[in-house]
Amino acid sequence: MVVSRKETPPNINIYINDTKLQQRDQFKYLGALISSDGRDTTEITSRIAQSKTMFKRMKNILTNPHMLIERRKRVLECYIEPILMYGCETWIVSKQTRGRLEATEMWFLRRMMRIPWTAKKPNDTVLSETKTKRALINKIRKRQATFFGHIMGRERQEHLATTGMFMGRRGRGRLREKTTDGLASWLGMGSTVEMIKMTRKHDVRRGMIAKAMRHGTG
Repeated sequence: MVVSRKETPPNINIYINDTKLQQRDQFKYLGALISSDGRDTTEITSRIAQSKTMFKRMKNILTNPHMLIERRKRVLECYIEPILMYGCETWIVSKQTRGRLEATEMWFLRRMMRIPWTAKKPNDTVLSETKTKRALINKIRKRQATFFGHIMGRERQEHLATTGMFMGRRGRGRLREKTTDGLASWLGMGSTVEMIKMTRKHDVRRGMIAKAMRHGTG
């Protein structure tokens, strides 16, 4: 695979014992899809689809009106959300991605309450009826912050890959958003550099995450 910003990645020829390796646009590694464009859109789409499929398999429990909603939300949190958030530590939660994830979160709640789309109930009403708040994005950010702090604290190859500099000139156009950009904003940091310095301290990082969980929605 060649990871490139170009619409058509360059062709490569690699042989092992006179056998040419097949070039792929994407492949699954440790359960996560890696794409040649370097984006995580395909992986997030796959995660959403898999979590919805599992929800439908467990609909007899999750949509059971005779079971307390709090218990059903607990089942959702234990069995469905882990499928959705698998590998989210490296996701880039852009504005578009956040909208899709929040829509998925509401999709779960609406079906748990058996609310048809024809009812046209606002999201705020659904959240009120289920006695809950939007929490999915904060959960993802918390996992990202914890993972980032772990990398910064160890200062090994992962640290170098995250903070290192690339040689050469960058391509034309606007820079792609990075995982650290949204994470720094969520933690209330002015810049990525400031976030790196602060997250190296375990106690400080825990306080930052706790504060962001209460107030952060970015």
